[in-house]
Amino acid sequence: MLALPPPYTEIALREGGDAMQRARAEAEAGAGAGLLIWVRRPDVVECAVLLEPEEKLADARQVMFAGLAAIADSLAAISPPEKPLTLVWPDRVHFDGALVGGAQIDWPRACLEQDVPAWLVFGFTLRLLATHYGDGAPPAALIDEGFDDFESGPFLESFGRHLMLALDGWSQQGPKAALASWRRYGAPGTVKNLAAVQQTPSWMVDGEVGR
Repeated sequence: MLALPPPYTEIALREGGDAMQRARAEAEAGAGAGLLIWVRRPDVVECAVLLEPEEKLADARQVMFAGLAAIADSLAAISPPEKPLTLVWPDRVHFDGALVGGAQIDWPRACLEQDVPAWLVFGFTLRLLATHYGDGAPPAALIDEGFDDFESGPFLESFGRHLMLALDGWSQQGPKAALASWRRYGAPGTVKNLAAVQQTPSWMVDGEVGR
């Protein structure tokens, strides 16, 4: 089990599970905020966290930035110092200029932009090992890029703590705190049309992290 502080609760899925799909099902069944679901896989880190926003959906969407900043803060603590870690609009995590993962959110599809959603899920996937690729050079993966001692458990514990800090900043300063945290990692772009770009993760190809 992960060493997570309250209010987190944990569900660990076997390889082949889908963290986002399970999180949505749990949310629709009435699960509360803080449920963290992850998949036991050797080649990727896949995680989803259930949240209960107090803001209208148009603002709550910006939790994407808080979550991405929490991912980046957790990676930065163990990152090879000579290579840059960047966040790229709207939902991507890059290391040394290459795509290694990304984030996504889910919400009740009947919820209007001006309504407060009953729940929201933030999820992410990071590629650890380039185990599936065709011709040419393999895609970038964290362990191949110098994260030699990477362990999913300690990383997810760190992510959980950093996400709590990011959400605490949100509670005090509003969504602008999440955006400011995201921009610390050189993230270009604007929050304009955020609803449109969040319909489909830009980094995902056939359910996996693309190149």
